[in-house]
Amino acid sequence: MNQNKRFFEFRQNYTLGGLNIDQVLPDAVEQFNQWLEQAMFAKIPEPNAMTLATATPQGKVSSRVVLLKEIDERGLVFYTNYNSRKAAEIYLNPMAAISFLWLELERQVRLEGIIEKISPEKSNEYFASRPRENQIGAWSSDQSATIASREELSQRFAELEEKYKDKSIPRPPHWGGYRLVPKSIEFWQGGPGRIHDRILYTRTSEGWEKKRLAP
Repeated sequence: MNQNKRFFEFRQNYTLGGLNIDQVLPDAVEQFNQWLEQAMFAKIPEPNAMTLATATPQGKVSSRVVLLKEIDERGLVFYTNYNSRKAAEIYLNPMAAISFLWLELERQVRLEGIIEKISPEKSNEYFASRPRENQIGAWSSDQSATIASREELSQRFAELEEKYKDKSIPRPPHWGGYRLVPKSIEFWQGGPGRIHDRILYTRTSEGWEKKRLAP
């Protein structure tokens, strides 16, 4: 069977607007916050969904979509299992990249930086805010490990549901938050004829430096 497929006809002409380097905010994180708020206002489904790319020290890259849960004074915070593949790669190589794609606004944001663990207290606070079934799920799933069947996972979930019946559920020690501390943030706005706008912010000792890149 010939499995060769081409997508030459899949084209979208971007026309919603431009991005002027003199009009974007001087602080890259504030500019990101502005775009995220606009994505939320546009009612884009899960505007906080972001692709997280990590790599081994040997350069083997993997990526997955996770959810942004907080932006604080240092960077972007997300939560996961500390025994997962992504966590193992972060432990050995904390350099990572994150990207957001908001097609409805013809926008993309790319961030690169260093990932660090957040404090246990901050992880406890977020875990306590999660729905109860999500809390049980964090205990029942040994993320990225091989399991025999879905029934095994369901059985584990049921056992924990019974164990914590009418009790508060503590945060598992293998579950918590990470923060990407961005060193660079690039804003991409689609343009007609593939003449897109790209503004790159780079963190310096004095703040953020910005420049325009060719599309």
